[in-house]
Amino acid sequence: MTLSDAPLDAHDQEQALLRAVEDRFPTTIARLAGLVRIPSVSWDAFDRVHVRRSAERTAELLRETGVFDSVDIDGVETADGYAGQPAVIATRAAEPGQPTVLLYAHHDVQPQGSADDWRTPPFEPTLRDGRLYGRGASDDKAGVMTHIAAVEALSAATSGRPKIGISVFIEGEEENGSRSFADFLEKHMAALGADAIIVADSDNPSTTVPGLTVSLRGNVTMKVTVRTLGHASHSGMLGGAVPDAMLATVRLLDSLWDEHGAVAVSGLGSRADGPSGGDEADVRRDAELLEGVATIGTGTVHDRLWNQPAITITGIDAPSVDEASNTLLPAVSVRLSARIAPGDDAARAFEAIERHLREHAPFGAHIEITQPDLGQPFLVDTAGPAVGLMKTAMEDGWGAQPTETGIGGSIPFIAALAEVYPEAEILVTGVEDPATMAHSPNESQDLGVLRRAISAEALFLHRFARPDADIR
Repeated sequence: MTLSDAPLDAHDQEQALLRAVEDRFPTTIARLAGLVRIPSVSWDAFDRVHVRRSAERTAELLRETGVFDSVDIDGVETADGYAGQPAVIATRAAEPGQPTVLLYAHHDVQPQGSADDWRTPPFEPTLRDGRLYGRGASDDKAGVMTHIAAVEALSAATSGRPKIGISVFIEGEEENGSRSFADFLEKHMAALGADAIIVADSDNPSTTVPGLTVSLRGNVTMKVTVRTLGHASHSGMLGGAVPDAMLATVRLLDSLWDEHGAVAVSGLGSRADGPSGGDEADVRRDAELLEGVATIGTGTVHDRLWNQPAITITGIDAPSVDEASNTLLPAVSVRLSARIAPGDDAARAFEAIERHLREHAPFGAHIEITQPDLGQPFLVDTAGPAVGLMKTAMEDGWGAQPTETGIGGSIPFIAALAEVYPEAEILVTGVEDPATMAHSPNESQDLGVLRRAISAEALFLHRFARPDADIR
């Protein structure tokens, strides 16, 4: 889209901005599809070459906007020798007296899981019924494209001369725990400093109502190994007299929840003043809960999803059913994943879970806890001017009033951003909706949501520089 160099008033600029979003939307979809084709799984067991390819393509798209003074790819090595996955940084300096915004998303994705569970090839983007299917189509390559398309629309509306400073940070290992994030921030602290930070990695209540996420649970994960025997034994010879590790593990894990399925670990906190309510029918529908299966926990739906802790066993090392023999197992390992309520502390929560496991070890079983990973929960300060500005932009971009929401998942690096940049307002937005199925087979992105999210962010960027926004 080409605009005249003649200055436009604010209203005309916003109309030009929204037209730019619409006119370029087919290109945006094509670019998103191109990113989805790159299997940029950041887990250690997967080929890092694909993550590098994804970073290079993302950097290319940022350069094509013509907005940024510099666009670079970098990764850092942590003190313990972990080589961070490549991230992309782009910067444009603000005009004197103007604020700077940092735009965050991530270009890495989760593994595809079993191909048999996908209705379409996971890394071949497929358009069906207004949704683009593929791994990363929503989480979070749609977030990447939201930022790029919003910046392009702002550039079109301002004849290529936006006043505000714009920094972009597209991470390459968010799905692998952001393990080099702190070191990366330390290295690039000056480049990533901003007055407001938009994190495009959350969800919305529906495809027609936008959400501004104001609370996030933290996470505590660990590997728990339960040992009872020095070696495996024939179950017919010793079964019934000695406890095998599987029996001890089942009894130990059952102690983590009460009869309602609510977490029963003493010392884990809940948030008393968080958003409450919610419809249990929505949960049953979104989860495809089987007929006759009850939901778990106590309190309202939002209390259970946003304000209370949750514990899930996400993996177990034990013989498969097909390979099972009549053997008493000497050791069993599980991966325990806990979500920590906003306002709680991840380190304190880890200590509470560890204490519970050791105190509830059945039959004197030996408990070994390794590979701990902690992420702090976060509460957004909703009193700042950027929050109000974003809500108005969302209302205008979506045509519906935004809802303040919590999120049951965790984005631990947000707490790290708040610690490093305490004066910055953090705005957690997103392009997901209840049918997105992020991290699951058949992940998809609703294209109407994507278009509206781009429009809202572009309006925010444009208004961020206006004098009446009162942000400096």
